[in-house]
Amino acid sequence: MIQITLPDGSVRQYESGVTALDIAKSISEGLARNVLSAEVNGEVWDATRAITSDASLKLLTWNDDEGKRTLWHSSAHLLAEALEAEFPGVKFGIGPPIENGFYYDVDLGSHTISSDDFTRIENRMKELAKRKSAYIRKEVTKAEAVAYFTEKGDEYKLDLLKDLEDGTITFYQQGDFTDLCRGPHIPDTERIKAVKLMNVAGAYWKGDEKNKQLTRIYGITFPKQSELDEYLRILEEAKKRDHRKLGKELELFTFSDKVGQGLPLWLPKGTALRERLVDYLKKAQTASGYVQVITPHIAHKDLYVCSGHYEKYGADSFQPIKTPAEGEEFFLKPMNCPHHCEIYKAKPHSYKDLPLRLAEFGTVYRYEQSGELHGLTRVRGFTQDDAHIFCRADQVKEEFVKVIDLVLMIFKALDFKDYVAQISLRDPENKAKYIGSDENWNKAEQSIIEAAEERGLNTVVELGEAAFYGPKLDFMVRDAIGRKWQLGTIQVDYNLPERFELEYTGADNQKHRPVMIHRAPFGSLERFVAVLIEHCAGIFPLWLAPEQAILLPISDKYNDYAKKVSQILKNYDIRAAVDERDERAGKKIRDAELSKIPFMLVVGEKEEQSGSVSVRKHGEGDLGSMSIEDFAGLIQQEISSAFN
Repeated sequence: MIQITLPDGSVRQYESGVTALDIAKSISEGLARNVLSAEVNGEVWDATRAITSDASLKLLTWNDDEGKRTLWHSSAHLLAEALEAEFPGVKFGIGPPIENGFYYDVDLGSHTISSDDFTRIENRMKELAKRKSAYIRKEVTKAEAVAYFTEKGDEYKLDLLKDLEDGTITFYQQGDFTDLCRGPHIPDTERIKAVKLMNVAGAYWKGDEKNKQLTRIYGITFPKQSELDEYLRILEEAKKRDHRKLGKELELFTFSDKVGQGLPLWLPKGTALRERLVDYLKKAQTASGYVQVITPHIAHKDLYVCSGHYEKYGADSFQPIKTPAEGEEFFLKPMNCPHHCEIYKAKPHSYKDLPLRLAEFGTVYRYEQSGELHGLTRVRGFTQDDAHIFCRADQVKEEFVKVIDLVLMIFKALDFKDYVAQISLRDPENKAKYIGSDENWNKAEQSIIEAAEERGLNTVVELGEAAFYGPKLDFMVRDAIGRKWQLGTIQVDYNLPERFELEYTGADNQKHRPVMIHRAPFGSLERFVAVLIEHCAGIFPLWLAPEQAILLPISDKYNDYAKKVSQILKNYDIRAAVDERDERAGKKIRDAELSKIPFMLVVGEKEEQSGSVSVRKHGEGDLGSMSIEDFAGLIQQEISSAFN
């Protein structure tokens, strides 16, 4: 008999060889029908794999991220089986799950696939799924695996086998399809109820343009048709909210091939919105004891060699800037932290000086591949709302908690209500990816865990997601239509102070190393604005809107009165424009609605005589006539409520 410990701490006894699916059935048949895979001693397994020793067990369903990944991984195999049936002789590269769905890279030989073929392939997948074929795991020797794929003539699987050793190789079979795969997989194909192929693209084998270009087919599946229908509805809504589309319509930003890919140009309205975000955070930082600094856009290569960024990110940087001096190289700044270390080092510090909080809205540059650029969310030049807190070890948790409070204040002001704090730790199995001692890493990780607990955050732990110099707390925000974005980040770093030999004089009159906290509540202004546009569909919070109101004179005769009202509102710090076009009032109102301006103020003879405005609110309609002072009071009240 073996002992199985469940997530609630209860312990059950089963015979050795029991599977997670057997255990689920012993609890509830309904539960068993929903189980997709299982976490056994922290590792995700097939729900049908035998457990032969005492273990902790978590049953994974569609409600778990790893459950979804298992279904999507198995769906990639189902796609491959369908492709093999529809296109004889097809060869397969890799077919992993991704954030939403899966893909498979395939060599179609003489065949071609377009979206016109999707319905036929989907129907074949659904037909195969109904057969309830089990996903069968089989351990094989390297020789057996090589023999199998040599006979099939699949050079891609043979290429993958070169890096694998005996004892690590497994096959998975479902129906007539067998694949080289580590797993895990769902119990059987019948759990895949709804199928949708999304698009087709080209992808070089192993991402190397010297290799053959394969066909990458993307898809997504669900255990219920209703869930697929909802997903497709959200995709349609996402198209309407696309920040690239709205950014153009609302005249916020643009791109120019002459300026260069991934280098956004902020238009006046977008600049005004961006500057208000900056001003808001600057005021909050000043109140919290931060001081502003400015650093250059370039720096000598030696700075990034010292910090370790050159070794870790040199390949992703822009090519070095060579000067007339022999051997002298500069780089466009990929991050601000090394510069702030040098500012700290510019003068001696006492323990009484700490914490020192240096803040900068610093623009940085990274050479993202052109195929990965995407509007404002993935660019080559972006501005971080960066700050670095230099503090004593006994101050780390307190400072970390204060930064959490700053992030939560921003989320409240911008109506981000659904978020999870991801505690990103280093990968204990691959410590070579990181710099610094185990002792410092353990202290840094513990500080983050305790700070998150103190603030009662809803947290998840992700191994291997830490920065190379320290662990971090990443805020994963769900927007209005349920998509997840990584925005604010806070990181604890014992290592850069060591590399830059930063010091302060302690109360014992001895030299000590400060600890460094990196933080960026927005993350980057570009990405944050993109997410904000899509979250609110371009209808910005009133305090942030580029134009809070627009005056709509019903004829040219009332343009002067409209301008007079606009000036009065400016005295109340209300941003109001005047639509002086020779258009009918109805068209002006429709255009203002499309521009998502919060308030429309229609003015004519009656309003001019009474010194009033006729107020319409975006999305709500007519609010009636009111005095200019009352309208100003309405605006101020709405703005005030956003911060209380």
